[in-house]
Amino acid sequence: MVHVQLAGDEHVEGIIRVCRAGYRDVSEGILSEETIKKNCEAYYNRVRITTEVNAPTSRWGGYFVALDGEAVVGAAGGGMIDDKTSRLYVIYLDPSRRNEGIGSKLLDAVTLQQQQFGAKDQVVTVQRDNQKGIPFYEARQFHYEEEFRGKNLQYEPNNIVWQYRRKLS
Repeated sequence: MVHVQLAGDEHVEGIIRVCRAGYRDVSEGILSEETIKKNCEAYYNRVRITTEVNAPTSRWGGYFVALDGEAVVGAAGGGMIDDKTSRLYVIYLDPSRRNEGIGSKLLDAVTLQQQQFGAKDQVVTVQRDNQKGIPFYEARQFHYEEEFRGKNLQYEPNNIVWQYRRKLS
């Protein structure tokens, strides 16, 4: 039985593993191998994840982890970007655990935390061609809002993201 909780130091390695595997899973075929590797190392490393686990604020609520026993099978986090708007910054699963409801449990935990911080709207960005993430968000009442050009577009022409938004009750 999978349950979701705020992460602690004991979950850091699992968060790194799941986020790297999940990022790679949704980015292959969209971004270059070089960019995937660089982003995994930049965003999902021990120093950064340990800091983010241990320093929650309203701007970054910390990581939530989905645990199957003691194994991390998913991770998510977000925070407030203004008084009424929150952002889901990250949500990844072990790719072999998709379609089990784990992503929904993680999203629900992050959303509840953000509502407690006062969020009335929630936004998320997703790679334009991410056909794993986009249907997930659309099924949860996120609506396409706008397109952004990613950093280093001259080196990574497919680095285009879409922002989605939904109202929170």
